[in-house]
Amino acid sequence: MSTLVAELLQDPLLPDTLATLQQAMETERARRTRFYEEVDEDAKAEFINGEIIRHSPARNLHLQVKDRLQTLLGTFVQIRHLGAVRGEKAFCVFPRHDYEPDVVFFGPEKAALLEPNTRKFPIPDFACEILSDSTEHRDRGVKLRDFAAHGVREYWIVDADLEIVEQYLAREGVYALALKSGSGEVASTVVAGFRLPIRALFDEAENLRVLRAILA
Repeated sequence: MSTLVAELLQDPLLPDTLATLQQAMETERARRTRFYEEVDEDAKAEFINGEIIRHSPARNLHLQVKDRLQTLLGTFVQIRHLGAVRGEKAFCVFPRHDYEPDVVFFGPEKAALLEPNTRKFPIPDFACEILSDSTEHRDRGVKLRDFAAHGVREYWIVDADLEIVEQYLAREGVYALALKSGSGEVASTVVAGFRLPIRALFDEAENLRVLRAILA
């Protein structure tokens, strides 16, 4: 039991607080339903804390890093039949929020649920976000907590400007920072056998070398 819940249970105003929370959640659920009805599949949008977050077009650097990771991870997973990798348009549904992470991986069980017309994707086993000025507070805030609490067993945060990768691993519903580096290798604990030089995300020649090794 969390400290917050324990404190609420001892609060004489709990019934009033509970009524307020229930009303807020009903309003949020109605707003989320409208979001599902109105969201344009061509636009990148997320539903977080009752708000619709529409994302601005990404910088070329952001797209380059995202594409490099998605190509390497996707090729590795496809060749070894480990599941499925999708890009930032995979609309992942969490208990309260909806996200479109930059790169996601679904293990075999979840990948088997994906059909040609799937629009609402399950919670991924692995997710990666490439930081931008407008998203960093969410990538390091609500997503860090929500992903860990709801089964995203591994989460990478990539700073394309500083050329640094942060690897977070979930333990009992909370992330622990396993690696933060701009050099050396990063090895996934969720995608069996997947490891790559960190430079492969930021250097095209190194990315191509790693891709050839995966295909060999």
